[in-house]
Amino acid sequence: MASNFSGALQLTDLNDFITPSQECVKPVKIDRRPGKVGKIKIEDDGSYIEVLEGGSERKLEKAKITLNDCLACSGCITSAESVLITQQSQEELYKVLRENLPNGQKVVVVSVSPQSRASLAAKYRLSVTDTAHKLTWFFKKLGVHYVFDTTFSRNFSLLESCREFVQRYKDSETNKSALPMLASACPGWICYAEKTHGTYILPYISTAKSPQQVMGSLVKDFVAGQLGVQPNNVFHVTVMPCYDKKLEASRSDFYSDLYSTRDVDCVITTGRYTVQGIILPDESMDLDTIVPGMLPPDLVSHDGGGSGGYLEHIMKYSVTQIFGQNCGQLQYKTLRNQDFQEVTVEIEGCPPLKMALAYGFRNIQNIVQKVKRGKCPYHFVEIMACPTGCNNGGGQLKPDDGEETMKERLQRVTELYNSISTLTPDCVPGMEQLYTNWLGGADSDKAKQMLHTSYHGVEKIANALTITW
Repeated sequence: MASNFSGALQLTDLNDFITPSQECVKPVKIDRRPGKVGKIKIEDDGSYIEVLEGGSERKLEKAKITLNDCLACSGCITSAESVLITQQSQEELYKVLRENLPNGQKVVVVSVSPQSRASLAAKYRLSVTDTAHKLTWFFKKLGVHYVFDTTFSRNFSLLESCREFVQRYKDSETNKSALPMLASACPGWICYAEKTHGTYILPYISTAKSPQQVMGSLVKDFVAGQLGVQPNNVFHVTVMPCYDKKLEASRSDFYSDLYSTRDVDCVITTGRYTVQGIILPDESMDLDTIVPGMLPPDLVSHDGGGSGGYLEHIMKYSVTQIFGQNCGQLQYKTLRNQDFQEVTVEIEGCPPLKMALAYGFRNIQNIVQKVKRGKCPYHFVEIMACPTGCNNGGGQLKPDDGEETMKERLQRVTELYNSISTLTPDCVPGMEQLYTNWLGGADSDKAKQMLHTSYHGVEKIANALTITW
């Protein structure tokens, strides 16, 4: 299983590292006095024993780690992907569908990411459109009521990111933490920032929700309202290219105390869903439309690459809004490696606008250190944890032995992802209608509630690997 943050990490950077074969447990904290060393021994059955000062022993309590605990632990950024979480699996979807058969008490919704769809298309040698239609039929046959495309919710993420950047740019003369603005769509990056850099970095991160969580708002608020059901009577599943999307869905920020429900109830990764031998059927069915009265949507995408094109859209929008110019085709300059690129737009008589892509942990570290020293040369950075971005997510399908290399598979996934036409978010049918009828305008309090979020530094706590043995 690929780990989003690999390469530059050392064991000393982590203090709850877990290999896939180990149980995810934490001994309770041991109180130590200055000059005294806490001692632990591990019994044959795997239990932890504290050796007390007088030589007596005390068995330490074990605590199983849930998904929420992973967000509140001591700073690990790789082990969370190895945790078996029963509520975040296809088995949970099947369970809900089985329980739903007698009386249909829940509306079941599945939202599929474009990266997952491209990975499935590469696996089954299909076009992206055929894959989308076959996948829709497959889910409907299981008993799912609606199947949506998260490309639609990404329109909101892009538009809100664009507007936020322009406002931050205007505020930057008086607010030192307004720029650079750092992208917020990657949950692996957010998890790392919250646990490792806290107050140093969090003010710079965009507050725009990711496409997954915007879709959660759409499904649990707008779609539920259109259907006349309470949010807790909708079971929302997403199919994603990334294990960290499970962490994102579990955040307390995306939980409704009023209805006791999450915006996204279950996240299934591309590879996890197909590993059980599921084959896409011969039958096809159109995707569902979120906006009432609209025809079934054609598949569209966004310019700027497989991670959503945040830099592409923010740069073009900003040049228009700030300088009143059209910047045309962007020119990307590769720096240290292919995963670190920058774009500079210079308008005569205006200060240059400079943005960058930073994918993979080594490049992220470089950006973070520059931001902390106040020497980051960029106005915006599109940050993604996975090298080459979301098409290469750790949850994507891997080629079988002898089928093709990982590089060849990634190239085909990227080609398939780029094979469909693109639209700018403000040209997508239904967007203006939703901003007006659902949110009450782009600047409304509801728009902030449904489309934006906040971040929280995580205090480190002691566990087995932080103890002096």
